[in-house]
Amino acid sequence: MTMRALIVDPDAPTALRFGTVPEPDPAPGQLVLEVRHISLNRGEVTFAAQRPAGTVHGYDAAGIVVRAAADGTGPSVGARVAALGTGAWAQRMAVDTTAVAEVPDGVDLADAAALPVAGVTALRALRTRPILGRRVLVTGAAGGVGRYAVQLAALGGAHVIASVGSAARTAGLADLGARQVVIGLDGIDRPVDLILDTVGGPQLAAAWRLLAPGGDVQSIGWASGEPAVFEPYSLYSPGPAKTISTFGDADEPGPDLAVLLGFVADGGLSPEIGWRGSWERFDEAARALLERRVAGKAVLDVTPEFPEMRGVDPGDASSPGDAAR
Repeated sequence: MTMRALIVDPDAPTALRFGTVPEPDPAPGQLVLEVRHISLNRGEVTFAAQRPAGTVHGYDAAGIVVRAAADGTGPSVGARVAALGTGAWAQRMAVDTTAVAEVPDGVDLADAAALPVAGVTALRALRTRPILGRRVLVTGAAGGVGRYAVQLAALGGAHVIASVGSAARTAGLADLGARQVVIGLDGIDRPVDLILDTVGGPQLAAAWRLLAPGGDVQSIGWASGEPAVFEPYSLYSPGPAKTISTFGDADEPGPDLAVLLGFVADGGLSPEIGWRGSWERFDEAARALLERRVAGKAVLDVTPEFPEMRGVDPGDASSPGDAAR
């Protein structure tokens, strides 16, 4: 048995194309998910060509369980789940039961698909330090991780400063909980206690100078693609140690996915989908991400195979992404 999937092709315009691949063969602790929606992260698109040709790409998906795990763990057949695992951009995926969470009633599967990589990254980075009453700076705040980080930091009682690259990228961030929205680092006149940096490069070096004694930078992205050069002795600081940490922990994300889905169900977290359409338009979505024309996440609707749904394009419906296309 075979299925359609988005696979790596270094010669394709976005290093991705449709291909036909074998159905997943799950391990005992894995379930099989019929994928209804996938989400593209900018980093996945940027570095797709670095993966082996023919690899089924992607990590974010939401859908329906069609085969429960053989070891008896995880959701049963028919459950609606969100998943974080390799090979997500396909009609079906095998995923560890520790990497899924059931989607609450009332939460759309498309919204659930927008959460895994970006939402878990933001949540786990914010957990590294107490943030109640602290000043938290989020750089690249208009992106997928950034918009989740702003909301989650605000939910945690932080004074949130959102940094973006241009005036056009400031829209909506104050509504998500940012007390201050700045372009670059202009206008930040007091030290900050925690920085979630998704930009890297010269801005990371400049942000370090804003860090209060005892503060921490969580380096969780490098959208600039530029080197960060620190002046001699600029990393030295008297008093409580200041630190820079890298962060990329995606181990057993299921419980954290459940936390995020709970926030969505309660109305405390917005999935922030800035582009949505059929996965037949993956090239368009990928280019929009690379050109920074998406505020938040890009979600693609996977074409179903059911006879009664043939001929219906999920991307035909109007969506939050219409204005971003």
